[in-house]
Amino acid sequence: MEHIEVEKTLKSEKIYQGKILSLRIDTIEMPNKKYSKREIVEHKPAVVIIAIKGTKLLMVRQFRKAVEKTLLEVPAGLVEVQDTPVQAAIRELEEETGYLCENPKYIMEFYTSPGYSDEKIDLFLAEDLVKTEQNLDDGELIEVEEIEIEELRKKVLYGEVQNASSIIAINYAYDYIKSKNEHN
Repeated sequence: MEHIEVEKTLKSEKIYQGKILSLRIDTIEMPNKKYSKREIVEHKPAVVIIAIKGTKLLMVRQFRKAVEKTLLEVPAGLVEVQDTPVQAAIRELEEETGYLCENPKYIMEFYTSPGYSDEKIDLFLAEDLVKTEQNLDDGELIEVEEIEIEELRKKVLYGEVQNASSIIAINYAYDYIKSKNEHN
């Protein structure tokens, strides 16, 4: 693999600070000694949860203002300052679906759009789900659905699931469930 030289940050200016993200503009020097600017979205870390019930996944439908659409997604949410990623996964799963998993398994981390954002997502697998009396988060309008993994895989292939982290999660779950069923 060829070594790629890094861009040197000469100046960093924060131009917006919000609750979940901020925007900064970095002035950089490239390896060829030319200068450029980079617009960077700094985003709070997040978690995505693959919640498995047999051969079904718990999915949520919710309206996403940024794209003006209702999307079908796996449960997800932000890692709050006081949380570890696993604590956030447990909390978000219960808030969004009304199910508890006391010991979700860490799968991987990935970046959503590293060309302009530092948002990092930790992916967790949740099995042995227990229905709770938890009221769903009233700050979000969410519909919870249980959908067969085979059907979800088709929804991914036909573009009916458009959220990238959900596509990653569904593809992982498809292989996981298929492998698990082959060994039983």
